[in-house]
Amino acid sequence: MRYINYIIKGLNPGKFYQISSLSIKDYFKLYNKTYPNETHMKAAMDWLSYAQEQNNDGGVSALYSLFDGWSYSYVETTGYIIPTFFNYAHFSKNPVYRQKAVEMADFELNFQLSSGAFPGAGKKDTPIVFNTGQVIFGLCRAYEETKSKKYREAAVKAADWLLSVMDKDGCWRKNEYLGHMHTYNSRTAWAILLAHKISKKGSYKKAAEKNIVWALTQQQENGWFQNNGFYPGQEPLVHTIAYSIRGILESGLYLKKTAYVKAAEKAALALAGRQRNDGSLPGSFDKDWKSSVKWSCLTGNSQMSIIWQKLFIETKDERFIDAAKKSNNYMKKVQNLSSSNKAIRGGIPGAFPIYGWYAPFCFPNWAAKFFIDALLLEANPGMHMKII
Repeated sequence: MRYINYIIKGLNPGKFYQISSLSIKDYFKLYNKTYPNETHMKAAMDWLSYAQEQNNDGGVSALYSLFDGWSYSYVETTGYIIPTFFNYAHFSKNPVYRQKAVEMADFELNFQLSSGAFPGAGKKDTPIVFNTGQVIFGLCRAYEETKSKKYREAAVKAADWLLSVMDKDGCWRKNEYLGHMHTYNSRTAWAILLAHKISKKGSYKKAAEKNIVWALTQQQENGWFQNNGFYPGQEPLVHTIAYSIRGILESGLYLKKTAYVKAAEKAALALAGRQRNDGSLPGSFDKDWKSSVKWSCLTGNSQMSIIWQKLFIETKDERFIDAAKKSNNYMKKVQNLSSSNKAIRGGIPGAFPIYGWYAPFCFPNWAAKFFIDALLLEANPGMHMKII
């Protein structure tokens, strides 16, 4: 509807041409030329660096919209982009990315609430469980890299808050996005385990394990998770399905819990079996692993590639690495490296086609982040414990 209104109004011919040409290109599946992984990684890193420059506050702009331009700096995703920049600094041996990561970590400190929590999207005083967990990832890595106690203290304060609002059964029901519990908070449990790694607070391990145990009560026999959409009744996106799988998998690896890893493996295999010939996945799946959509959630593709690669390292099951490489090759084809617009060149759209339901006509920073992580892991499997 928004696109139709835009056409009717006939505003800004340049933008109209750009949106139309990208939409037509995707409709006919006119994919982009691909290059070695390093070329695609560098382009995505350049895009994220450009996104960081937009608001002059150290944070990374949430997304670039073909309609509205650059958005505010996003506290949540800047948090888990921090490890990506540290990883790429080591991979490329370029200290510039390390400095950018430190700037992001300092940006986060400006938004921590007195309770220890971090706010939701576009808000300054509303504490959200998931967002807080994602910032912990960045604070823990910043502490490990710099040994500055301010990051450790902030991570511990955030983790303490998460424990204080967790229900007795391990589920978070308060301070949740849209006021609904989410199985994908298993990724928040994983963040608490990284806070345990730098603090050695035993209560963190117990709380994280309690959440994973609860999350597993939401898993069906076929591997699918209940309460995993943004709101009740939503067909969960591959994006949130992957969040759930990853949190359970990483917690299992950290805690040495084989049952957790097996649960993650069950869901990951189900998705590998539904990968399309071109390497993509449909954007969402119902309880029978059937999808009501044809478009692909590009963030979810890269997230699943990371999970599949990690499971290959763990199990040596060739099905996982085959699926991951197919996904990475597909994702390279949907990254535009030739656009004259720096806000597009190197970025990853929310969906393919670009007008698909998830973040339509936008280039989210988290899509670029997981794309880089997936390619970085393929290029250097030895750093798999550092990929967040």
